[in-house]
Amino acid sequence: MCAIKLNQESLDYLAADVSVPRYDRARITPGIMHIGVGNFHRAHQAIYLNRLFNVGGDHDWGIVGAGVRPNDARMRNLLLDQDCLSTVIELDPMGYTATVCSAMVDFLPVDPTALVDALARPEFRIVSLTVTEGGYFIDAETGGFDSAHPDIIHDVEDPANPRTVFGILLAGLKLRRRRKLPAFTVLSCDNLPENGSVTRQAMVGLAGAESADFAEWVASDVAFPNGMVDCITPATGERERTLASAEFGIEDASPVVCEPFRQWVIEDRFSAGRPSLEQVGVEFVADVAPHELMKLRILNGGHAAIAYAGALLGHHFAHDAARDPLIRGYLEKLEREEIIPTLAPISGIEFPAYLATVLERFANPEIGDTVPRLCLDGSNRQPKFILPTLADRLEAGLGIDGLALEVALWCRYCAGTGEDGKPLTVDDENAERLTENARRAQHEPTAFLSMTDIFGPVAHNGTFAAAFTRAVNAVYRDGTAGALESYVNGGLS
Repeated sequence: MCAIKLNQESLDYLAADVSVPRYDRARITPGIMHIGVGNFHRAHQAIYLNRLFNVGGDHDWGIVGAGVRPNDARMRNLLLDQDCLSTVIELDPMGYTATVCSAMVDFLPVDPTALVDALARPEFRIVSLTVTEGGYFIDAETGGFDSAHPDIIHDVEDPANPRTVFGILLAGLKLRRRRKLPAFTVLSCDNLPENGSVTRQAMVGLAGAESADFAEWVASDVAFPNGMVDCITPATGERERTLASAEFGIEDASPVVCEPFRQWVIEDRFSAGRPSLEQVGVEFVADVAPHELMKLRILNGGHAAIAYAGALLGHHFAHDAARDPLIRGYLEKLEREEIIPTLAPISGIEFPAYLATVLERFANPEIGDTVPRLCLDGSNRQPKFILPTLADRLEAGLGIDGLALEVALWCRYCAGTGEDGKPLTVDDENAERLTENARRAQHEPTAFLSMTDIFGPVAHNGTFAAAFTRAVNAVYRDGTAGALESYVNGGLS
């Protein structure tokens, strides 16, 4: 099959099995600015809006891309070269499907000044974010806003030239206030507990460093709805580009592949209106916290549980780790006995059924998600996906052997070598410190817990320290497989 370069003019010539927009793109006008245009955004939020436009609704809610990091400039160039179109391929084991998503209508220059100016445009009523879990300046020890971070200090001292996404958003809001325009909604689409509340905390905290009056206005006029997002979306590489070309005849410089499952639950609180996304499957609720906690603990915590065990046992693909009988046995017991019991009931949802769906999704061999991707950025992910569950069980006086083993496997991974002696890449902003303390932990396990900026209050908990010590000793004494087997068959010693 001869591949056709993706752009607006080529839409009419794509294969019949490719879903293309059924709406006139010329009639789509901006309403949402999205900062951090990566694969997840294009597989999730953009697809929901594409579906909405296809059913004839809300054509004034088009997406304009934006970014603050160097990699955002690369994405901008790729997308502008193909008229902001993206090929999204759903990797269903029963058969692949491809959709050309055209919900994005432009991509701003990756420049803080241009971004601030655009934020003051009245058509932008929602600014959504995917800036990774580590981009929210959370102090792990207090759970509050990390006002001592160098980038935050810079934005406090020089608010006219912001460096952080929150400083940029505040500069844009300041312009809107001056021009008597209504505030936009800030909608986090990142995987962290109470993402809207965390965003609000960061922005009000930063605004307060400049002016109490400005902070009060941000707190009262800007909506920060919490939201739960879900769709497994691997990184794009040559495999994905070849798939788009060979299977669907599309030459796309940055196609997106994802699982056929996606979910979005949002609190219905917006400053200046919202698109009618309930028409295409988005759930709007009064309180998203229970849904969010379920997903973060069962799914994201589950990903963490298979990640480091999988890496240490030599698996490259996430589905192979999920299908490994030892890892699956560990994951199922951990979920049933330690994670699910920390969740409050949710009307209409059966946790065992949700877990079964998660396990099926993890084991989907078509996705090609990798263990290294799941392992990256642990110092930001563990405090979001594992440590809160652990803290809740400690407070309730409940067992934590499985959770302590997960942390021990992360520690063993951070030592930088597998059990076969081959190097493991610790892709983390704290990699050097993690590796140093992980290597010390072989003989002094609690050395790993000394990083209180990562572990927060649980670092000082004697029950956790004892369980972690048992788990680390088991991993080094019996190997990863032996430690997993001991846990599954009764417990660590």
